[in-house]
Amino acid sequence: MEGRVARVTEVVSGSPKSFEDAIVAGFKRATKTLRGITGLKVKEFQASVEDGKIKEYRVTLEVLFVLES
Repeated sequence: MEGRVARVTEVVSGSPKSFEDAIVAGFKRATKTLRGITGLKVKEFQASVEDGKIKEYRVTLEVLFVLES
């Protein structure tokens, strides 16, 4: 039996609503081009601010997926 090999790809996404919405948006976009996703890690949270208010919530995700043989 052979072992599995995985790869990690970094994805940056944003949302004007919330950090959670930015995570979901990044994950949904990743599923369009990556197959075999087994997990993700939120690596970084950021926000852009304008006129004293949060304009956009941004996250950096590490998406883990198994390589096909």
